[in-house]
Amino acid sequence: MVKVPPPPRYVVVPQRAPRSPLRWRIALGALWAATLAGAWALAQYRAAPALGATRAELADARAALGRQQRELDRLRQREATLALSDAISRKANREVQRALAEREEEIANLRENLAFYERLVGATAQPKGLAVHAAEFRREGAGTWRYQVTLTQSLNRGAVSSGTLKLAVEGVRAGKLTTVGWDELHQRAGAPAQRYSFRYFQQLEGSVMLPVGFTPQRVRVWLSGDGAPVEQSFAWTEAAAGGNARVAAFH
Repeated sequence: MVKVPPPPRYVVVPQRAPRSPLRWRIALGALWAATLAGAWALAQYRAAPALGATRAELADARAALGRQQRELDRLRQREATLALSDAISRKANREVQRALAEREEEIANLRENLAFYERLVGATAQPKGLAVHAAEFRREGAGTWRYQVTLTQSLNRGAVSSGTLKLAVEGVRAGKLTTVGWDELHQRAGAPAQRYSFRYFQQLEGSVMLPVGFTPQRVRVWLSGDGAPVEQSFAWTEAAAGGNARVAAFH
């Protein structure tokens, strides 16, 4: 019987060099990058046809947007132009309406004046030159007299008669015949004459003051114009319509 020796108590094992952690990380990173590159390439390969179509649609959409924007700008400009034109038309229409109203008022006044003129001179009266048709005086509250002198002319139809008017009041003061002239009636020296200018007739008005204790009897009117001067007189009883013939005092 062969005797087997017992196993050795120590075994020699060759030692392997440990793996480097850095190399392992580099290898893992390279593998990850390669995976991403492969996935990107695969996705691009599969999506390439659809991506081209999408880009074309995007370009068409941008072109359509540009056209619509230009059309919108054009419509906005047209709206602004129409609004301005409408404002101008409204303003012009208001001016036309105002002018028509003024002309209608002028025509109405001319018709009234013509009717009044025809009543003054009469439809069958003979044409006359510049004349004083009437002179009226009415007492006012402040102690003055309001006069209204109506001038007419029918000889030169359409011609303008122009000039100045003055008047005086004749009467009795302190038992003597007295004439209160234009300046005294206005209580100031150098009072300017009253101007007139008309085609057919004109009514001149004003206020005068008669002296205290003066009894008026007659009104005398002078007209100085383009033609010969005109002088006419009226009885105070006719001129002072509704007023007392004697002016005693004013309060």
